[in-house]
Amino acid sequence: MQQQNSFAERNEGGLYLVPTPIGNLEDMTYRAVRTLREADLIAAEDTRQTIKLLRHYEIENTLVSYHEHNKHKAGESLIRQMQEGKWIALVSDAGMPAISDPGEELVQQAIAAELPVVALPGANAALTSLVASGLPATRFQFIGFLPRQNKQRQAVLEQVKQHESTLLFYEAPHRIKETLNALLAVLGNRRIVICRELTKKFEEYQRGTIEEAVLWCEVGTIKGEFCLVVEGTDGQVEADAWWEELSIVQHVQHYIGLDMNQKEAIKQTAKDRALPKREVYAAFHQLD
Repeated sequence: MQQQNSFAERNEGGLYLVPTPIGNLEDMTYRAVRTLREADLIAAEDTRQTIKLLRHYEIENTLVSYHEHNKHKAGESLIRQMQEGKWIALVSDAGMPAISDPGEELVQQAIAAELPVVALPGANAALTSLVASGLPATRFQFIGFLPRQNKQRQAVLEQVKQHESTLLFYEAPHRIKETLNALLAVLGNRRIVICRELTKKFEEYQRGTIEEAVLWCEVGTIKGEFCLVVEGTDGQVEADAWWEELSIVQHVQHYIGLDMNQKEAIKQTAKDRALPKREVYAAFHQLD
């Protein structure tokens, strides 16, 4: 076992994980502000975003860039500086570093180098959404952003389809419609809470079913960052009521509309209906 005594005296430095506000700048803790002031330097996902926060709290410190595109080279430099005795504060654009964020790799590198990693508690969009959603918070699973490709996205949803835990997703505005349709297609018509612009002036919660969410998406405000809180299964195999009124042809066409090719759409329809693929193929092509 590798033991970390976070505040023991040592010659080497270490890594602070400092959460930043997800919208409202008042959500910084006293400890987070002090840590950003006292750290030897601050590594930020987007220095332009972080400089606004530092100016708001009148924090003067050295700021370096650490993001998805430079994480390998920048990570090596940061580890070396920690080994030389520096304490580095890592921040993401918003919320907790290392959650859907390249900071996860820097944490792993620091631990591998036997450097202390000290996480400060603070703002997090997923947990904020969960506790305000009204859905069960006893057990939950954070999924984060689903894959962009339809096939991979469906595979992830199939993996969590029978989980009884409440499911937490992040999503961008330009993908929200596509994601809601995928949730309906794979998970069925469950309860969902759409959380938008958390802690900001236009904070909004939409509570209902996934079918209602799909309809809302056609007329609602599709701006800002989203967190989706989705009800887990009740432990029983759920009836896919969303497709029961569709013909086989309409069922296949639904999946084609989600950017599946015809072969994939027929295969998924057959799986939904527990039918042989050849039967679905024949019905779709109106063969005898």
